[in-house]
Amino acid sequence: MRLRKRPWVKDEIMEYTDYMVQKPEEVRGKWKQLFKNEYPIHIELGTGRGQFITALAVQNPSINFVALEQKQEVLVQAVRKANEMKLPNIKFILGNANNLMLFFAENELNRIYLNFSDPWPKNRHAKRRLTHQRYLDIYKQILDDEGEIMFKTDNALLFEFSLNELIKQDFHLNHISLDLYRDEENIRKHTQTEYEDKFMKQGKPIFRLEAKR
Repeated sequence: MRLRKRPWVKDEIMEYTDYMVQKPEEVRGKWKQLFKNEYPIHIELGTGRGQFITALAVQNPSINFVALEQKQEVLVQAVRKANEMKLPNIKFILGNANNLMLFFAENELNRIYLNFSDPWPKNRHAKRRLTHQRYLDIYKQILDDEGEIMFKTDNALLFEFSLNELIKQDFHLNHISLDLYRDEENIRKHTQTEYEDKFMKQGKPIFRLEAKR
């Protein structure tokens, strides 16, 4: 469903000055200075309404989190959550993954989360998938030497495509699951997104992997 544009939303988002990074290109290479500590930095690409990233920020106070989202109508809900919870270890970017190299320096990130990214099912749109080799090339530059990607999807074809792309780019794959919540212990072990909650209720399998440089 396409969200209706609400011009006032961007103004509201930018009022959350403790959370919004309005000019991320000016913070490139200085994210730890912005957070005022030396903790690792994890990013979620396509954070949606923020259920996943805010939960992680609560659970992991010694990790800094960056949430990137290009749709301001959903990002505002994520920023509201963080503000209500008074989270000190999270920042938000209204932007697109195509600009990651403008926002982050080499080796600046420790982990990237890709949760239920748009599968772009048509072959002619393959380059838009966030696990296409052109994005993986970017991730390899902005991740540090121990950097990793955590990927989840409900789309079997996207998962297969992603496996092949990651292998071609020499990532080491771990903890590959074709039905993550078949084991009920994983429900408690893994933090869920809004989409994930919906898919679990529908009984749809969740595909997951971890990829390391």
